[in-house]
Amino acid sequence: MTTAAASSAQAPHAIAWKIKLLYDGDCPLCLREVNFLRKQDNGRGLIAFTDIADDDYSPADNGGVDFATAMGRIHAVKADGTVIQNVDVFRQVYDVLGIGWIYAPTRWPLLGPLVDWVYGLWANWRLAVTGRPSLKTILAEREVRLAQGCSTPGVDPGSESVADRCRL
Repeated sequence: MTTAAASSAQAPHAIAWKIKLLYDGDCPLCLREVNFLRKQDNGRGLIAFTDIADDDYSPADNGGVDFATAMGRIHAVKADGTVIQNVDVFRQVYDVLGIGWIYAPTRWPLLGPLVDWVYGLWANWRLAVTGRPSLKTILAEREVRLAQGCSTPGVDPGSESVADRCRL
């Protein structure tokens, strides 16, 4: 006699994500939002979370959105491969999680453009507001770090020479 639980245990299936959120894991406010969204997702796997600050971040795996572009504005990739950005990311992520009512007013004719404008200001100033270096500095430091092989697969990051090179 098999139960539904036993059947599902015998034939596990992965829940496919509906939207992949590209976020800056070095941004304290971004992490706060991501933690909230993870809690709302509650293990359902509806949202795939991709940290663009990870040295292994791959544009090819994320709708072709390169690191610099992703750092400039929030992006997400829908399951069909469509890339979205700005406030639309929040609207769609919240919709997928069943809490779209939070961002629903941003679809209103007068409020929507205002929210989009405010987000643009935030995106332009978020690094400074969170006490981080400029985007130009972050890009330069990342380029140096990656060029020195700090995240190269097969290189032992514990080796003294690589560890010395990877300190910025």
